[in-house]
Amino acid sequence: MATSALSPARPVFVVGCPRSGTTLLQLMLHAHPRIALPPETRFVLPAYERRLSFGDLREPLNRAGLAQWITGRRETRFHELGLDAEVVAGRIADGPPTLGSALGIALKAYAESHGKARWGDKRPAYALHVEEILRLFPDAQFVHLVRDGRDCAASLLGMPWWHRGFHEAVATWAQVMDVTRRYAGRLGPGAWHEVRFEDLVADPETQLRLICAYLGEEYDPAMTRPHRLARTAVPARKTWHRRTRGALDTSRAGSWQQRLTPDQIRLADAVLGDRLARYGYEPSGAVRPDPAELLRYRRVFALRRAAHAKRRLLDRLTRLREPGPVAAARSGYEVTA
Repeated sequence: MATSALSPARPVFVVGCPRSGTTLLQLMLHAHPRIALPPETRFVLPAYERRLSFGDLREPLNRAGLAQWITGRRETRFHELGLDAEVVAGRIADGPPTLGSALGIALKAYAESHGKARWGDKRPAYALHVEEILRLFPDAQFVHLVRDGRDCAASLLGMPWWHRGFHEAVATWAQVMDVTRRYAGRLGPGAWHEVRFEDLVADPETQLRLICAYLGEEYDPAMTRPHRLARTAVPARKTWHRRTRGALDTSRAGSWQQRLTPDQIRLADAVLGDRLARYGYEPSGAVRPDPAELLRYRRVFALRRAAHAKRRLLDRLTRLREPGPVAAARSGYEVTA
């Protein structure tokens, strides 16, 4: 059933492991006549993490400072949204006194600039920060894109910005799968929807119809032609997303078999076996990896889990010092369409 233009439109967040196809899904959703998902920004999580530094947002000067921090710094990538920074900053300064409202106003402005009724955001990092997103936007809907962990790892190794090696790449996928599985169970089908990358590229219409049904929107055939938006919705500097500018390509699904070494395949199968099977990915049948490599991986994964647990603890301590609520006031970010 389609969402009425007059009914509340929940924000949409696309999450997933890096190199799982989230940019492709972003473009597909952005092609919908009612949904706008911007290029990846860098202001939602950083603003949340330093929220105490903005002070009590019930003070107009503090809201103005936050507005300038969001719209006036190149580090936030606000400039890539093609919006008038001064206008958006003014709306934030005049808006409701919560961090979620300020961030929602910026994302809402992007949707309005495209004539869209619903807004959202896409960033793989959100997969490990679902709790923070929910604190900012309690009514958020999440779409989790899952891709074979071996393909994600192989793709990460080819990225110019990835310098952490194979063990870290595999551990990243494993951690994302573990964390998102907990939220899938906690949030349920009204706020969490999962789709496999391989299914999305093989049969996009079927999968997009399911996503639209979950979001309460009508399916639109334009969603299967995301390449038409790639030049305007994906910054040119992101050369690693060049495949989004062509027709849907299924050739990269399962390419880990050619892109990973036999030793890498053995390690991935050993440490990801249960997780891969849970999502319907077949193991290669490789023999057990070298014990030293297995030990090295376990250390990397343990460090990632410890770092995540530390972030969760620090977040809870920070909450005790918040001067007021952080959740968005719906009146502050709804799109009037």
